[in-house]
Amino acid sequence: MTEQSNSKGHEGESGQAWRGQALAGTEKQNRRKLLEVKDLCTYFDVEGKTAKAVDGVSFHIYENEVFGIVGESGSGKSVTSLSMMRLIPNPPGRIERGEIWFRGTNLLDLSHEEMREIRGNDISMIFQEPMTALNPVFTIGMQLREAILHHAKVSKEEATARAAKMLDLVGIPDSLSRLKNYPHQFSGGMRQRAMIAMALSMHPALLIADEPTTALDVTIQAQILELMLDVRKETGDASILLITHDLAVVAETCERVAVMYGGKIQEISEVGPLFSNPLHPYTQGLLNSLPRPDRERKARLETIPGIVPSIMNMPKGCKFAERCPVREERCWESEPDLVEVSPGRHCRCWLVEGSKSQ
Repeated sequence: MTEQSNSKGHEGESGQAWRGQALAGTEKQNRRKLLEVKDLCTYFDVEGKTAKAVDGVSFHIYENEVFGIVGESGSGKSVTSLSMMRLIPNPPGRIERGEIWFRGTNLLDLSHEEMREIRGNDISMIFQEPMTALNPVFTIGMQLREAILHHAKVSKEEATARAAKMLDLVGIPDSLSRLKNYPHQFSGGMRQRAMIAMALSMHPALLIADEPTTALDVTIQAQILELMLDVRKETGDASILLITHDLAVVAETCERVAVMYGGKIQEISEVGPLFSNPLHPYTQGLLNSLPRPDRERKARLETIPGIVPSIMNMPKGCKFAERCPVREERCWESEPDLVEVSPGRHCRCWLVEGSKSQ
């Protein structure tokens, strides 16, 4: 069996949603890697045990690319992004091993001072809940200016002008007046817009967006995503790492995607092929749980049975075996490697030809 195929198919609804951002083969081959993560392992010491939140993750992001990491809560997505920013609290967490290469530099070799210069300047991050990221006792203007003044050699007046311009850019009217407001005086959508303005104020090369719309009302989620992509182009066409649990968001925004489960990447693919022919059973389950226009009106949405295993008690073999509808005996005993099935397409499953045990 060379590739699993999902008989229900997803090319209709999701293939149309995907905006075809993948580039032609020749152009893709000429693209440069902006960031490359190699064998990243981030562990937490809890009550005398070691929890492997991220266990051997490897991927790369090209310049000017929107790359997604998708998976349920507890899959290791956010820990991966925090590891990249060197924001893992120690103790109890630690980056056990791995490499994070950014523009020819391994970020894990940098001192704390050197990494602080990278954060917010070359790599910025938008967090899931802006109220926890914005300081409630300082005005929006003070926080925007602080980010600009820390990295740019400009006067306070110039920093204020730049902050106001960024608020204008993200669609917040009367920006000079709004700089005087505190976070609680902004709506949830406006706070997230302010976070986007802050993250892009220094024109970073890489923007990490960790569930940037999850805490927002459904009616403004699409607006925020579109805004993030538009402002990115206005400020230098940064690459984006989008962390999400929603494959519909991936379809609308990303060029390539990694599917995470149990602290490991289970599949990597361009978005179009992933939706039309998902290889891993977990990817198939995520896609089957999406609302589809061809379903009967009263039909129930499919769900993946069971829950994500605790990182304190991961199964010995395939991390998805307990919930997998096509598991075999060997799935319980040993875990397959992440193998390349076709150029740019990787999968970690015994039912994909070429798989081998770790």
